[in-house]
Amino acid sequence: MASPAEDQATHHQDLADRASRSNRGGGRGPKSGGHGGHRKGGRDVDLSRALSRLLRHQAASAGITLDAEGYAPLDKVLAWGPIRSLKPTFPEILKAVKESDKQRFAIKLAPGKEDNEGSEEAGDWLIRANQGHSIKLESEGLLRRLVLGGGTIPIPETVVHGTYFAFWDKIIQSGGLKPMGRNHVHFSTGLPEDTERGVISGMRSDAEVLVFVDVERSIRDAEAEGDKEGKGIKWWMSDNGVVLTGGDKDGLVPLKYFKEVKGRRQGVGLLWKHGQKVADLPEGLEIRMPMGKGRAAAGGGGGGCGGGKRGGRGGGRGGAGKGGRGREEKGNGEEAKPLETDSQ
Repeated sequence: MASPAEDQATHHQDLADRASRSNRGGGRGPKSGGHGGHRKGGRDVDLSRALSRLLRHQAASAGITLDAEGYAPLDKVLAWGPIRSLKPTFPEILKAVKESDKQRFAIKLAPGKEDNEGSEEAGDWLIRANQGHSIKLESEGLLRRLVLGGGTIPIPETVVHGTYFAFWDKIIQSGGLKPMGRNHVHFSTGLPEDTERGVISGMRSDAEVLVFVDVERSIRDAEAEGDKEGKGIKWWMSDNGVVLTGGDKDGLVPLKYFKEVKGRRQGVGLLWKHGQKVADLPEGLEIRMPMGKGRAAAGGGGGGCGGGKRGGRGGGRGGAGKGGRGREEKGNGEEAKPLETDSQ
């Protein structure tokens, strides 16, 4: 009979194998109409991105105060310039919330307005982003804690972070995963194609490297060390099923908690096992800076969207392609400084 560890390894191998086979490589309030002249098929995306940008990153600079659960008054959200310019209707706001492919948002009636269920008045509603914030919020108000011993939310069988070949060496050099410009490192409970298992968010569909982490071990370690000061790793679950952590006292998910790391593209296999390196990325690997993940690479040789090959002259990684609008990439971790484009 296979041991639990062997069963888990088989499960992870199955996930990676399936991944490698995949080819998915304001204004006048919510009643205001208008659809603007946006790119084809892009209005819904424009609204979702504007909501994400404001509610995750720019509420304070826009003069909007989020409550303890991360909610903002909808009327103030609609008055913010980039959203006001879209002139969204209330049904469009509801659509952005309810039909988001990754359930990025939540909406509810404001205190004292609970009897106004059918209202389309912006002043009656509150809206939030479910996760992905760089705005500092207390996790307890926004998220649900993952604990050992049969808590209200069981620790998922799979907790995996998706990243890219372009960032892998820097993750190792930094000692693990860091939230960088956000409050948390994001993890999925499966692969993007695992929709039948209820996986809707936590990883981009084009992720090239799968980092499976040992959540239970990290919690046990914190308990064994007494963690009276709360400096151990705490884990959380968002309403849209994303597993999140701010890391340890240094803001790090250390390499020792990497159970397995596998390539997801270009035939790359096992890279890491039980906290130890198994292999480097192969030479000749096509390296690209993912769209929306950075304008330029730090530390020399990180290519843009044009990509490049690993190794070669000067040991560089890629060329001088465009980096896309998104998060600047820093040399001591993965990606940093959330800007306008969010996909998780």
